[in-house]
Amino acid sequence: MAHTPSPSATPDASALPSAGGLSAKGLSAGSIGLLGATVIGISCIAPAYTLTASLGPTVAAVGTQMPGIFLVGFIPMLLVALGYRELNAAMPDSGTSFTWATRAFGPWIGWMGGWGLIVATVVVLSNLAGVAVDFLYLALAQLFNNPALADLTNNVLINIVTCLVFMVLACYVSYRGMETTKAVQYVLVAFQLIVLVWFSVAALIEYGNGSAFDELAFSASWFNPFLVPSFSAFAAGVSLSIFIFWGWDVTLTMNEETKNPKTTPGRAATLTVAIIFALYILVAIAALMFAGIGTGELGLGNEDIQGNVFAALAGPVMGPFAILLSLAVLSSSAASLQSTFVGPARTMLAMGHYKAFPSRFASISPRFKSPGFATIAAAVVAWGFYAVLRVLSTDVLTDTILTLGMMICFYYGVTAFACVWYFRAEAFSNARAFFLKFLAPLVGGVILTVIFATTLIDSMNPEYGSGSNIGGLGLVFVLAMVLFISGIVLMLVQRRINPSFFQGKTLTKGTSLD
Repeated sequence: MAHTPSPSATPDASALPSAGGLSAKGLSAGSIGLLGATVIGISCIAPAYTLTASLGPTVAAVGTQMPGIFLVGFIPMLLVALGYRELNAAMPDSGTSFTWATRAFGPWIGWMGGWGLIVATVVVLSNLAGVAVDFLYLALAQLFNNPALADLTNNVLINIVTCLVFMVLACYVSYRGMETTKAVQYVLVAFQLIVLVWFSVAALIEYGNGSAFDELAFSASWFNPFLVPSFSAFAAGVSLSIFIFWGWDVTLTMNEETKNPKTTPGRAATLTVAIIFALYILVAIAALMFAGIGTGELGLGNEDIQGNVFAALAGPVMGPFAILLSLAVLSSSAASLQSTFVGPARTMLAMGHYKAFPSRFASISPRFKSPGFATIAAAVVAWGFYAVLRVLSTDVLTDTILTLGMMICFYYGVTAFACVWYFRAEAFSNARAFFLKFLAPLVGGVILTVIFATTLIDSMNPEYGSGSNIGGLGLVFVLAMVLFISGIVLMLVQRRINPSFFQGKTLTKGTSLD
């Protein structure tokens, strides 16, 4: 990778290698090792937050087949992660999906791949902040034994203002660079993992004692996804399970800041996905065995608790220690809110650097060596998105999760196919190349494409998601279309203002043999 004299300088074509114009952007190189990258990857996935928001909707879609659907969601994530690892080894660049898709398919698809990553992270930032608000007031209610405090989250104005406070704090930590980010994440990630294992063990003990709410005996059939009654239900479940694994690719957006950038990010991504998968299966089985899938007070099929399962189950499962689970979800969402800024900020940095975005986004904080302007921009847009959706939607969490699932399928799929196309000249040279550079990303990309198309069609139904709709179309579909169309419009505007990227002058199309 060639290094430019300054982070804002335009690469000198004569000094660039054959890798199509890749160049450094002035980030703090060598500041993150394998452990730090894995911890930040787990933090970005936010297992405590993710599980409390997704266990209920997943059970609503597929019932007791939840572990099997988690397994199905894990497969494309693993296959795509293998492709990501190969692309990173060949082209370690903070732009990841944007850079790699541009090198494989050219500027137009590359730009939309980057846009997909940015809007997916903006959507999840808004979702994370919303969960943090809910659990802040729940924890206060438990701490002061005053249930009325938990209801403050239902006040739209208080909710939006509190969300803004969380967003500002997270943005500040992220702005200070990877060293501050890493220090904060070690404590918060360790705490939530310990509490989630505690919850799972406690739920299994309650089952063993015969004091579970609606006990279900463990069955190996839970792992059979083919028992899901319909393909639409299957697709909805997989879309949700893809959402719960999303975030591991943040380890790759840090590749210019890691030690051994060609290998460490890919190893961290694979390790992150494996740890999260094991944890999810444990929690899913424990929750099913304790609460069942019925519609009773604590049943996972109860619509009143599906948006926030842990809030309902914490007391019955953990007793006087229930506040720890509330604090775990609060710390999980707060930690992920902060670490999730890493991905969009570095993608926008790369897009500004290569002239696909206004050059202002390419600016680096002189003191912290972080993408300062891009980080602040991500915070402003995410908070605005949340504020608007909080007013429009009757169930912000469900609608943003389903919208996010589609955006993830889109940009992960684009990146998977970029791997196949970029390495096409060497894909059949040996067994390793065939599997890692061709077969794995191809299968992963096809699965994600099918899920994306099915979810997009189903989301047109006004009953889809929370049941909120605009003009008879489901809100999830409307949100997805607004995000895609706004991306196309912005791309055309940028093409008119500064055409150099779209003319292939800053980042060129090519193959792995260039």
